[in-house]
Amino acid sequence: MAAAAAAADGAEEPGMEAEAQELPLGCGGAGGSPAAGRSPDGEERREPPQASVSNGGDEDGGRELVELKVIWNKNKYDVKFCLDSTGAELKQKIHSLTGLPPAMQKVMFKGLLPEEKTLREIKVTNGAKIMVVGSTINDVLAVNTPKEAAQQDVKAEENKKEPLCRQKQHRKVLDKGKPDDVMPSVKGVQERLPTVPLSGMYNKSGGKVRLTFKLEQDQLWIGTKERTEKLPMGSIKNVVSEPIEGHEDYHMMAFQLGPTEASYYWVYWVPTQYVDAIKDTVLGKWQYF
Repeated sequence: MAAAAAAADGAEEPGMEAEAQELPLGCGGAGGSPAAGRSPDGEERREPPQASVSNGGDEDGGRELVELKVIWNKNKYDVKFCLDSTGAELKQKIHSLTGLPPAMQKVMFKGLLPEEKTLREIKVTNGAKIMVVGSTINDVLAVNTPKEAAQQDVKAEENKKEPLCRQKQHRKVLDKGKPDDVMPSVKGVQERLPTVPLSGMYNKSGGKVRLTFKLEQDQLWIGTKERTEKLPMGSIKNVVSEPIEGHEDYHMMAFQLGPTEASYYWVYWVPTQYVDAIKDTVLGKWQYF
C-alpha cells in the first residue's frame, strides 16, 4: 500500500514539474506578460510585438519625419523631427540638444519660426537649415546685469528730461513732417516684423533710411542712399523709443551703438505696430525678464 501511495505521489511529480516550467510563459510571472503563454484551451498565444523606438527613419509610429540641420553657436546638429510637430515643440527639442531655454531662442526658417504652426504648415522640407540664435542663462546673467543697470539709468534720465520730440535736435527733423512714402501705421496693434525692409523713414540728418532685419545672420542693416551699415544685433546696447506728439501712431527710435547716448542712431517715423517687435528682435525677449 505504501508502495502504491509512493507510486501515486511519483505520478504527480512530472505534471507538477511541467506546470512549473510553463509558468513563466503564462499570465503574470515575474518578467512575463499576460499576453504570452497558452490559453485555457491549450492554444499558444503570442505576445504582440513591442513598439520600436525610432532613431530617425522616415516614419515614427506612423508619423512622417523630416531631416533638419540645426545650427547654433557654430555647432551643427542633424535632427529628424516629426513634420506635424509645432515650432514650440521644435524649441523644446533644441533645448534638449543645446541647453538653450526656449524663451531665449530665436529660431529662424525663412524668417522667425512661428511657435503655433507645424513644420508642415510652414513648408519645412528634408535638409532644411534651422538657424538658432541665443545665449544660455549663464551667458545672459554674465552680461545682462550691467546692461540692465544701464537701461534703468537711461530710463531715469529720460523721465527727467522734456519729451524727446520737443528737443531742438529732433524738432529740425520732425518739422519736415511725415514722409509721403513712410509705411502705414496701425495704432493699438502689435505686429511681427514684416518680410520686407521698413522704409520711408528719416535719420537725424533728415535723409531717408530703411531698416532690414537679417534674422538668419543675426544682423540689423541700416541703409541710406550713400551706404548700408551691417550691425550684429549683439553689438546694439539698447533701443529706446517715444511716440511723436500729434502723431502717436509713429515713434522716433534710437539704437545705442556704443557706451553712451552720443552713440544713438536716431530713426524717425517708425510705425507703432512694429516698435515692440523691433525691440524683441534686437535685444531678445530675455532682456525683459
